[in-house]
Amino acid sequence: MDIEGIELLDVSKKYKNARAANAALSNVNLTILPGQYVGITGVNGSGKSTLVRLLNGLIQPGRGKVYVDGLDTSNPGHLPLIRRLVGVVFQNPDNQLLSPLVEEEIAFGLENLDLPLQEISRRIEWALQLVGLEAMKHHSPNLLSGGQKQKVALAAVLAMKPKYLVLDEPTSMLDTISRKELLDQLKTLHGEGMTIILSSHNPEDLVQADRIIVIDQGSIHLQGAPWEVYRQEAELAAIGLEPPGLYMLLSHLTRNEYSIDGGIKTTAELVQYICSRL
Repeated sequence: MDIEGIELLDVSKKYKNARAANAALSNVNLTILPGQYVGITGVNGSGKSTLVRLLNGLIQPGRGKVYVDGLDTSNPGHLPLIRRLVGVVFQNPDNQLLSPLVEEEIAFGLENLDLPLQEISRRIEWALQLVGLEAMKHHSPNLLSGGQKQKVALAAVLAMKPKYLVLDEPTSMLDTISRKELLDQLKTLHGEGMTIILSSHNPEDLVQADRIIVIDQGSIHLQGAPWEVYRQEAELAAIGLEPPGLYMLLSHLTRNEYSIDGGIKTTAELVQYICSRL
């Protein structure tokens, strides 16, 4: 039977130049199944970015194992396929965009797959249409806004048709409009069956996730469905986090003896739910 999913088994990681006594990650066990939308959160320095970089073998654990669909990330022979399966979009698109034109940026990874030119062109058009940048195909990424650059970085990863899409703090440099557009795109991609793994220190970015993982000092502190995690306000406050505004409102309503559906993820859904019970 084929093994599907990303699995971390007793994973620890400590950087050689780290001055802190704590490891970046310590004894992490985690399974992410195909089709899930997983949100990873924690304060800056909690270990989120280290976890993200382990998922496709960009770095190796100091102890433990990471598997992607049964492939060991510590096996160099597995890495080319693993990196096709797991696409990563980083926080700063300037560190990810290297080509003089947008279409060349997207073509770069595809050319390394030795795809036919017709298929490369088709994927470029598809990815640009998906992120709404068809008109920018012949523009230089250097002349684009921060939000547009992040969309180009996303398009370049999507064109590779990854099974798992991992994003590390992708909204931290975006304005409100660009942030909403990106999160809406992720919701659409997940609805079409793509596995989304989104890391953010901002809990508002993660309200669409099926599952929340809270990292604190290199360990998994909490995990579960959004409502299960975000209703634990005292636990979150103790590690410097607070729930999204919607979940703070849901908690308030619950404390005042309102019966609330824990599957609510948007203000519109809450309004609809309340109106249906009037």
